[in-house]
Amino acid sequence: MKLSKESKEYLQKLKNGEIYDCSYAVFPKELDDYLVHLKELQYEFNNSIPTAHERRAEIIKELFAETGENCYLEQPFRANWGCNIHVGKNFYANFNATFVDDTDIFIGDYVMLAPNVTLATAGHPICPELREAPYQFNMPIHIGNRVWIGAGAIVMPGVTIGDDTVIGAGSVVTKDIPAGVVAVGNPCKVMRKISERDYEYYFKDKKIGFEIKKDEK
Repeated sequence: MKLSKESKEYLQKLKNGEIYDCSYAVFPKELDDYLVHLKELQYEFNNSIPTAHERRAEIIKELFAETGENCYLEQPFRANWGCNIHVGKNFYANFNATFVDDTDIFIGDYVMLAPNVTLATAGHPICPELREAPYQFNMPIHIGNRVWIGAGAIVMPGVTIGDDTVIGAGSVVTKDIPAGVVAVGNPCKVMRKISERDYEYYFKDKKIGFEIKKDEK
């Protein structure tokens, strides 16, 4: 899509982290038309019949900024735009994934999102007069490889989650979480590192029953 100077300047504000007027009065008309197109793609995806696997895959490739092999989302999902979402290979999102992608969301390989996960890049100032205006800012989210985010978790603007980490169900992730840990809570905090026991037991006292070759990093 060829954009005017006005639209390019507006999109730059969305991407560079600065505070900006997000009122409809200053939203460029051509971007509004583009946004309608993106919403129509989401509508088609969410209302397609269960057997329309190929068409849904086509929609995701058209909608997202980047997609790896075997990218699969359950119906329904929601995105502010959709065109600012970057996902690696073997990505899976369960029901009701919500992407507030006013700026970029970067998701690595082998990432799983449980039902009702929200990834939110957009924020509003605490100052009430600025919210009345209304003003907004956006900060990108980075999620590493082989991350599992549990049901109902919310990842807030500007957060980075490291490789191999598990985010517990219902967590609100307000700060960066390192690689190779289990983190839970509101606000989300590291509970423990992923350990040798996790290579022997998959749930409480339930043994995996076969040997797993660990990736050497």
